[in-house]
Amino acid sequence: MMSFYFIDDDKNITNILKLIVNTRGLGVCCGSAENAAEALADLPVMRPDIVLVDFLMPEMDGISFIKQAKKILPDAAYIMLSQVASKDMIASAYEAGVEFFIQKPINSVEVESIIRKVSDGLSMKRMVQQMHNIFTPDTNKSSVSKSANEQQIEANLRTILTRLGIIGDTGSKDIITIVKYMCMHPESVDTMTVSELCSKFCDNPKSMEQRIRRTAFNGLVNLAHLGLDDYSNEIFVDYSSTLYNFEQVRKEMDCIRQKTVRHGNLKIRHFLTSLAFRCQNAQ
Repeated sequence: MMSFYFIDDDKNITNILKLIVNTRGLGVCCGSAENAAEALADLPVMRPDIVLVDFLMPEMDGISFIKQAKKILPDAAYIMLSQVASKDMIASAYEAGVEFFIQKPINSVEVESIIRKVSDGLSMKRMVQQMHNIFTPDTNKSSVSKSANEQQIEANLRTILTRLGIIGDTGSKDIITIVKYMCMHPESVDTMTVSELCSKFCDNPKSMEQRIRRTAFNGLVNLAHLGLDDYSNEIFVDYSSTLYNFEQVRKEMDCIRQKTVRHGNLKIRHFLTSLAFRCQNAQ
């Protein structure tokens, strides 16, 4: 169960957020503060999973707070509350480490939806960091249930690749093949390289790996274009810091805007592992 910490100089906002978290079964409220200084003192003790912080606060704004807070709790997730819709501010907040924005005035349905997304994303990140715990094999499954599970995994995977705009790329078939294998044989893939995975399905694993890399990179480029159009785009927010590294997506955005000639990079093993986790744990 996720624990939450709230920072807002308006007590009414804090009370509303606590009520939403408690009544909707989203987690537990471990503390709150009216200013950033008080919150920074609480974080090492409270160690919340998710921090909701107001953008406009006296003495220290929300972005400055998050930059300091991430030094204390780098693995926590941060959600920003804001009435401001400036694109530059939103970009700065994402760079500082914000996962999502909640616009004021607060809407309980929106708050619940965003918190659930952030909770799911945080769970995924933690699982990816601990590779040996990502998949729990069930040796009691029958061949029929395994087949049904494999079909569901492929359906989930195709949905994600479609959202990334790469389902029609040549390498998408290779991605589907590899990720399905990772999901169905979790006990044997933890230490395998991408090349070793590819070698199970073709005589030229290097060629297969290159197709996967090109397709995955096309997904990164598509996300970068989405971010340029709208930082709050659901697909951009959902995948830019989970399937990919947000800083690398930002670098690709700068390349598209011709601010730099260097493209963003991606780690194929992380991309495939994150895909496998998403497909196994999709609702």
